[in-house]
Amino acid sequence: MSEQTVSVLPKQLRERDQWVCWREEPRDGKPTKIPVTPGSGEFASSTDPETWVSVETALEYAHSRDADGVGFVFTDDDPIVGVDLDDCRDPETGDIDDVAEDIIERLDSYTEISPSGTGFHVLIEGELPDGRNRRGSIELYDTARFFTVTGDSLEEMPSRVARRQDALEAIHREHVQDSESDGTSESGYRGVTNEQASTGTAVNTDVDLDDEELLEKAMNASNGTKFERLWNGNMAGYESQSEADMALCCLLAFWTGGDHTRVDQLFRQSGLLREKWDEVHYADGSTYGEKTIERAIVNTSEFYDPDARDNSSEASSRESESSTTSSRDEPAQNHAYLVEKNRLLTDRVDELEATLEEKDDRINELEATNETLREHLSDCQEVLERRDQASNPEMDEAGADDSDSIWGRARRFVGNDS
Repeated sequence: MSEQTVSVLPKQLRERDQWVCWREEPRDGKPTKIPVTPGSGEFASSTDPETWVSVETALEYAHSRDADGVGFVFTDDDPIVGVDLDDCRDPETGDIDDVAEDIIERLDSYTEISPSGTGFHVLIEGELPDGRNRRGSIELYDTARFFTVTGDSLEEMPSRVARRQDALEAIHREHVQDSESDGTSESGYRGVTNEQASTGTAVNTDVDLDDEELLEKAMNASNGTKFERLWNGNMAGYESQSEADMALCCLLAFWTGGDHTRVDQLFRQSGLLREKWDEVHYADGSTYGEKTIERAIVNTSEFYDPDARDNSSEASSRESESSTTSSRDEPAQNHAYLVEKNRLLTDRVDELEATLEEKDDRINELEATNETLREHLSDCQEVLERRDQASNPEMDEAGADDSDSIWGRARRFVGNDS
């Protein structure tokens, strides 16, 4: 990794003295990355801070060819979680398998290619859920472990370590957690069995409303403006269409009682429909649309129940949001998308913090430049004064510092500027 590459590393990593180097050595017949302490070259421990250094020190040691690369150590004192995706990339073509591509897209944070070129490391902020932390080629770490860092980041992904707690929990549940301990079905999604996913059986309740009635209720709800915006294909407030797709599917999952087939039918009428919806993106033959709906239903714990409503007319229920009916419906419908909305707000905060950081860096650069110019001006003044004194020995010190001279005026200007 070059010094220029270091600048692209997220500040959350660069500012922490949690760096080691690594060497590749054979262990049990397999090449293994062994952490070493920069400087001494002795074995480094992922639990001993005395063996860690700054990123600059680690890179200097690695550049001396005493190590093969650098690595970042995860600890309990930082909020950083590493997602290790192995054997998912063709180093010759750069092709990525569907599962890894989906995980990277959903985490939407700083991502780089592993040293072998056959995998990825994704770094996010969050808290690793309880339970197992690895299954197959997917591993999750947040403490007592080091990740190799190459700086070979994916340009299309964010340059910062973003907070992605909701996505982390979903990926942990779907791809890592033991299905026997968390109730996950064979399809990999909690609460949605293969039969339900294929037949469209409602997960919670049956909603006996035709499309027109359902859409009318959705658009007249307290979050109806958001629903209508998404329904019409407006993705304002979302960084990608995939996020907008998921948001609309969560809302449709609530209003349809978790009916997989009904959600699909309604989504196809929306302005968000695109060719990708029917493209096969997963090894089990599932399409992008099918998996999006399954995840939306999984993340919806409350569903619209028409039987829970009182007998008042829909007109009167819409007249007052403080009525018993509205009060009963509003918490349920909000729960279906509150998590997703909170994530968007968190992302916005991250963006604003990144912008402020850039502005602070720019201010520091300008102040440094200003200081350099002052020093240069002072040096020039001294040189010219010595030259004047050498050419005119009768000029005394007071004359050289004459306040009416150009240098006197320059001095006053710089002094006022500071």
